[in-house]
Amino acid sequence: MDHNRSSSAGELARALARNAEVVCRRYLSNGRRQGRYWLVGDAQNMPGRSLFVRLTGPDSGKGAAGKWTDAATGEHGDLLDIIARAERLESLRDILAEARRFLSLPQTDPATRRIPVATGSPDAARRLFHAGTPIAGTLAERYLVSRGISHLDALPALRFHPSCFYREHPKAPRQTWPAMLAAVTDLNGTITGVHRTWLARDGSAKAPLATPRRAMGNFLGNGVRFGVAADVMAAGEGIETMLSLRCLLPRMPMVAALSAAHLAALVLPLGLRRLYIAQDKDDAGANAARALAARAMSLGVDALMLNSRLGDFNDDLRLIGLRETQSAVCNQLIALDQIHIKV
Repeated sequence: MDHNRSSSAGELARALARNAEVVCRRYLSNGRRQGRYWLVGDAQNMPGRSLFVRLTGPDSGKGAAGKWTDAATGEHGDLLDIIARAERLESLRDILAEARRFLSLPQTDPATRRIPVATGSPDAARRLFHAGTPIAGTLAERYLVSRGISHLDALPALRFHPSCFYREHPKAPRQTWPAMLAAVTDLNGTITGVHRTWLARDGSAKAPLATPRRAMGNFLGNGVRFGVAADVMAAGEGIETMLSLRCLLPRMPMVAALSAAHLAALVLPLGLRRLYIAQDKDDAGANAARALAARAMSLGVDALMLNSRLGDFNDDLRLIGLRETQSAVCNQLIALDQIHIKV
């Protein structure tokens, strides 16, 4: 980015710097605070410790808050650069508009104001997801912990929205409830949809609504991804099911397809050698798992079923316990893949 910015850009950069930790938690959610710095892998929000952002310091000059350096590449910049990279924005106008949205400032340039998008479209899904915050310390984290899921680090696919709109039907009055948001992405990482789980106001369970789970956007072939698949991955239906399996196999990339029909249609990444399918214990789940396995095998991918003892792996995790469930899952892996078991 050109650093000969206008005074407006400079003012926004300073405003962001005064809220540096909040900015980092939003746009560099895979990092963590250590002393006066926020540490993360790089400006694209990969896990790691190479890039560090100053959280405190003067407004300008040496040691200024909001300045960052990537020790691996030598790159450096300010929080406007972080927003540009995290949101994949190229024009200065778009970067400044995103910064103003984050800071809840008015859009001074009419050209930067939000253009309406179709309800339920991928664009609407992307806007909703980006309006959320990382789940750490939120009701979404409390909800997952209540389901026995505690391995909750490095989950950029999940966010929390404190007041997500809900209508029971199109003519019903609009309500707002806290919600866990899950980004549905294609193999390139592009958000094509978002899945919403509305939560009770204390985060102890799902909200007492007729349909506390809903999806918007394009889902066919895509899913909610936990980790980046290479040669081995696991796939299943529900978010909680796959997060429970992730507690047992934290090093294995996973994807939640969100329904039996979408599991059967899941697009598999190039280079995949082995696919583990978490099979739900119902007819629809079994049929979807068999269909996905058959298609995987036709593509030269070894497909193996992972079977829970109860209804799904979340039931196993909560009612049987982590160690016993982990042992049962380990016995279903080939020896080479047991490195994915949590030590």
